[in-house]
Amino acid sequence: MTEDEAKRWVGERFGDQASKLLAEFAQMVEKEALRQNLVSASTLPSIWSRHIVDSAQLLQFATSRPEAWVDIGTGAGFPGMVTALLSGKPTILVEPRRRRVEFLKDAAERLGFSAKISIIASKIETARVTAGTISARAVSPVSTVLEAAFHISHSDTLWILPKGRSAREEVAHAQRSWHGTFHVEQSITDPTSLIVIASGIARR
Repeated sequence: MTEDEAKRWVGERFGDQASKLLAEFAQMVEKEALRQNLVSASTLPSIWSRHIVDSAQLLQFATSRPEAWVDIGTGAGFPGMVTALLSGKPTILVEPRRRRVEFLKDAAERLGFSAKISIIASKIETARVTAGTISARAVSPVSTVLEAAFHISHSDTLWILPKGRSAREEVAHAQRSWHGTFHVEQSITDPTSLIVIASGIARR
């Protein structure tokens, strides 16, 4: 997917206003990346395809949940900031690195979303929230994410976990310790990237 294709994809699905909002956020990331290592520098020229659409595509798997969307290890805001900006869902971004937390708080305020987006400066293991949806983009293996965040979930929580080509192997490993429904979807941005969708998660 080229940058022009990525921008067109967003515009066709979410409209011009959403595109403008994401363009403003992309500029913030690019500017902040000069001060701290938010994302790999090599991916900045393809920020729309590699990061924005890669995040935005997750909304197609999300269904309405009464509790917040919790994004683990948000980093530069992918996917949690993007999905929050597009959906307006109450969102909690969990990020332990102080400078990234400061960037996320500033971005949420400048974009007018500070009432919808909360940022927790901690590791997920110490977060005390309840999640209707949990996302974690390339943070840890599936089994590790489930273990770290299980305390914020419940039986109806939806897990959306973007992964690389090892997704199916990670699911097989996770199923040794966890019950639930797992399936794997293809990412639209990269033929080698997969997305694990899980629900009804419980310990064996």
